Formats: sequence, structure tokens, C-alpha cells
Amino acid sequence: MFMPKAHRVAIYEYLFKEGVIVAKKDFHAQKHPELETIPNLHVIKALQSLHSRGLVKEQFAWRHYYWYLTNEGIEELRSYLHLPPEIVPSTLKRPARSETVRPRPAAGGPRGPGDASKTGEDRSAYRRAPGGSGVDKKGDVGPGAGEVEFRGGFGRGSRN
Repeated sequence: MFMPKAHRVAIYEYLFKEGVIVAKKDFHAQKHPELETIPNLHVIKALQSLHSRGLVKEQFAWRHYYWYLTNEGIEELRSYLHLPPEIVPSTLKRPARSETVRPRPAAGGPRGPGDASKTGEDRSAYRRAPGGSGVDKKGDVGPGAGEVEFRGGFGRGSRN
């Protein structure tokens, strides 16, 4: 499709800067949301051209195209835009980690007010049934733990 070279260069510059571009599948939109001066159709067709050459990876979901720059695409756009090798897309840059480290509580120590009195006995006593019968609540659950009761009159084979 014929489009001004300035539009193609602006699309390629944005793609190289971000590493990814999104376009709604709306061929009649007057402008692209991120590139206000360029029609959405120009963005879609320019990226379809890059996809056919294997320079971007295309995903389509919920009426939106998602294009991701591949390694070959990075090299091709770098040579097309005459950029030095030090400049890389933002998807390849590592986010700067802040060095603020929170102090961690010591393992095995008290976790808060009132937790120092909890022991293994307190935790196992919770699982016992009330009334001191000593029956384990979790132990009485599962296959084979209860009585099986067959009642007639339910299902397809009932005869009255």
C-alpha cells in the first residue's frame, strides 16, 4: 500500500523504541491511539509487511493486533533507521531495581503479639472434637469412614 515515507519512519521508530505495538482492527479509524498523526490503516499495513518478512511476531485477540519485534527485526530496523547498536527497544531493557530492602523477621521467632504462647499442642487440640472425646476431626473424613446407607426409591430402577 502506498503511504508517505514519514509515516513509515514514524511507525518504525515507535516500534523500535517500545518493542511492541498494538492496533485495533479498525481500518477506518482516522488515527492510531499512540501515533496521533498516522491513520490506523497505515500502522496495520506497515506491520503486516514486517510480519510477512518475519521481522515481527503477530498475535490477534479480541479485535486487536499485537506485534512484537523479533531479534531479526531489531537488526533490520536498526539498519533502516541508522541507529547505533547501543540503542535497544524498551522490552529488552531490564527494569531498574530499587535497593530498598525490608528487614525480615527471624525464623522461628514470635510472629506477633500473643503468638508466642502457641505451641504444637494448641494446634493439634484445635483438630479434636469438642467435649474432650479425643476424636480427630480430619481422621473421620474420607472413603470408608462413614456408614453406607442404601435407600430404595431413587433413580431409574425404582419400583413402587
